[in-house]
Amino acid sequence: MPILIAALVCGLVFGWGLQISSMTNTLKILNFLDLFGTWDPSLAVTMAAALACAAPGLWYARRRGRPLIAAKSAWPSKNDIDAPLLVGSAVFGMGWGLVGLCPGPAIENLVTRSPQVAVFVIAMAIGMTAVDALRMRAHRRITEATSTT
Repeated sequence: MPILIAALVCGLVFGWGLQISSMTNTLKILNFLDLFGTWDPSLAVTMAAALACAAPGLWYARRRGRPLIAAKSAWPSKNDIDAPLLVGSAVFGMGWGLVGLCPGPAIENLVTRSPQVAVFVIAMAIGMTAVDALRMRAHRRITEATSTT
């Protein structure tokens, strides 16, 4: 139960932050990406503020070793730049640049009842599910190939 409460609090803080900073406004994002037109640096300021707020907490969590309410920490173990990262980043960037929404703000924008946002979130979920299915299929093939040799 404490993990669910922590998730709820973190989600509320994230949602409030998106709304207060207007990062759910697609025009804010598109203007940030328009470097030679109506450039709006507020996304960079929001990201810098987020890093400044998160860095002390992450530093403390790493030094502490054991999490407060979980059995163990789940720090990322992969830090190399590989093809899936580059391709995924490019595809994410194309979607973000075309629409002005990324997953968090898109989900938060569902409350606007905009058909365009709903279609975007549904398409995003289908895309994520398709990638997961392809990864599981590839993993199964690798596992089968190594078990037969």
